[in-house]
Amino acid sequence: MLAARRRRGSTLILAYHNVVADDAPPFGDRSLHLPLTQFRSQLDRLQETHDVVDVASVHSSPLKSDKPRVCFTFDDAYRGALTLALPELVRRGIPATVFVAPGLLGTAGCWWDRLASPDGGGLSPGVRDHVLNRLRGDSAAALAWARTQRMALAALPANAAIATEGELRAAAELPGITLGAHTWSHCNLARVDESAFERELVEPLAWLRERFERVVPWLAYPYGLSGPDTADWARRAGYQGTLRIEGGWLSAASAVGLALPRLNVPTGLSSDGFTLRASGLMSD
Repeated sequence: MLAARRRRGSTLILAYHNVVADDAPPFGDRSLHLPLTQFRSQLDRLQETHDVVDVASVHSSPLKSDKPRVCFTFDDAYRGALTLALPELVRRGIPATVFVAPGLLGTAGCWWDRLASPDGGGLSPGVRDHVLNRLRGDSAAALAWARTQRMALAALPANAAIATEGELRAAAELPGITLGAHTWSHCNLARVDESAFERELVEPLAWLRERFERVVPWLAYPYGLSGPDTADWARRAGYQGTLRIEGGWLSAASAVGLALPRLNVPTGLSSDGFTLRASGLMSD
């Protein structure tokens, strides 16, 4: 608790992807798929040591409290995150924001999971580099390319799929849950030019607002990547904040611009490691 008080007035934004059953076998990019018991333990620890806020409150003045602030975000709208993680948050009265790429909704699985080693060993560096750079991170293009290379596409468990629009609607009706944008196609924003502006930045926010009530004008960068013009494009598209996938703590002074840092929470992070990072005693 003393360590947390050192961070009084600061905010930690947590980045999660998926949550799965404890007995789920290894699959896909294993680091993204957190066991449910581990997730519950993290929630219990944070509720004791932090004030929980929603992402839209990051720009507001900190609470008058001895505790630092923390907020929860989820990228990609995995089915497991919506059906396993969000109910745990709701039971505790914890708000969260899910960042959605509409072009991925209803797909059986994303390229980084379907092209990973079937034993949970992750992607080969060559495949990852080709998709992120040559194919600009586009999931549909990645799977089409993999078929031309006769690469095996892994069959994934149901909770590794991306939620359907109907499943997203059910999740968005839960108390305290808001939605933000994650581009349209989950592209690598460091590898697209301004011709992609409307499709990747303007359309996803408009799509969300047309269908859901609780939408925040925030953008999470896919893969945590952005180019030199991305922040300007985001402002033009009406976003009030953007989020990376790495970084650390936000002070009140640093929470005023775009491209704010988050603490990524991978599956392989130990309980002690999570506690040290969440307390501010250890950085990434």
